[in-house]
Amino acid sequence: MEAAKRWTLLIAVLALAAFAVWRGAAWVADLPPERSPFKELDIERPIGWATAMQFNRVRSDPQLCTATLAASDIGTEPIADSREGADDQCGFANAVALTQSTYAYSGAVRVSCPLAAALYVWEREIVAPAAAQWLESPVARIEMIGAYACRNIYGRAEGRLSEHANANAIDIAGFRLENGRVVSVLRGWEGEAGDAAFLRQVRGGGCEVFQGVLSPDYNRAHADHLHLDMGPYDICS
Repeated sequence: MEAAKRWTLLIAVLALAAFAVWRGAAWVADLPPERSPFKELDIERPIGWATAMQFNRVRSDPQLCTATLAASDIGTEPIADSREGADDQCGFANAVALTQSTYAYSGAVRVSCPLAAALYVWEREIVAPAAAQWLESPVARIEMIGAYACRNIYGRAEGRLSEHANANAIDIAGFRLENGRVVSVLRGWEGEAGDAAFLRQVRGGGCEVFQGVLSPDYNRAHADHLHLDMGPYDICS
């Protein structure tokens, strides 16, 4: 009798475990794609808590990144792989030239594939809503300082390479509005309330998309721009 009871209890436990696994799988299957770690990145979707994990796969898989851009409305052209500098330490692979995005840029945007994908999401999901909330006019153009540059961090003679050296970073100086006014990082960070709130929102929202986000709060070297990158270091400041 005791043996029969034990077998009955074991079967019940296994049945409950199987039910829990089934329910868990069903729950995951019902998640919106931006909240599912098992879905691939779609840069036309809104940002969700799984977006960062989906971006991680794109960062490590060049073919997947290329396919992700191709499946979206972003316009890009591939750039031939290139190496330069001492020991070929600088250059880019699987980089693209941005030809069509949510906003125009003040200069040519030639960046890594993952950074192009992140910029597209950031423009639409972070910058546009922040401008609607805090500014009197929509954004017309993003003012950039630069993207690719073969140099060490802060341009030092020694030290590790900057993410700019692999076309994996971009520096944003400000935002030109449709009414002609420019909200600059240098003047706006501690400027009028609306400008300051807008800049902090695009910085904070950028941390949901980019790996590295540095602002005037980080150090004086970033007093006039937002640094956005898709490098290996997860930092938001």
